[in-house]
Amino acid sequence: MLGIIDYNSGNLASVQNAILKLGGKVRIESNPAELKNYDRLILPGVGAFGEAMENLEKSGMKESILEFAKNGKPLLGICLGMQLLFQKSYEFGEHFGLGLIEGEIIKFDKKLLREDEKIPHMGWNLVYKTQNSPLTKDLEENFYLYFVHSYYLGNFKNAIGISHYGVDFAALVQKDNLFGIQPHPEKSHNIGLKILENFLKFS
Repeated sequence: MLGIIDYNSGNLASVQNAILKLGGKVRIESNPAELKNYDRLILPGVGAFGEAMENLEKSGMKESILEFAKNGKPLLGICLGMQLLFQKSYEFGEHFGLGLIEGEIIKFDKKLLREDEKIPHMGWNLVYKTQNSPLTKDLEENFYLYFVHSYYLGNFKNAIGISHYGVDFAALVQKDNLFGIQPHPEKSHNIGLKILENFLKFS
């Protein structure tokens, strides 16, 4: 059973529908005490980093997520959910994340963008596989995914896929049982569904 973590900061229904389309068993979970009963979890996220972390802490989800990750079960962060896996973000100030993976989240620099490139980075963009991972199994070396974000991971230490928007940035990451995807797989058609299917199969 896969749980989608409900902490008032995520686009839950579209992720749930994508998992159901793949034939997966899925439930939206708002009770932190129940997280330990799932085989794997998805941490979605829409909005600002600081507010999302505040919601995780107030709801009791933060400690339950940390405990789940420590037990070695698969955890996938999507978009803002991926960013929350890291140590810190500079979105509207300085905010500490879950600290499960080393790295900081920084804003795109307008000076590095072409005139036709705006913030947020929104739309389809090419992703390049940088190393093999269960998350990208059976995918081509390059593929398109759908992005919506203004901030990005500022290092490549755990990157398994990179993209470019003014600068190269990590689009997909993995550290042991922890996975992150900056774009939205649930909005990325067949490639996105394949990534979610790979996550469902990971053990």
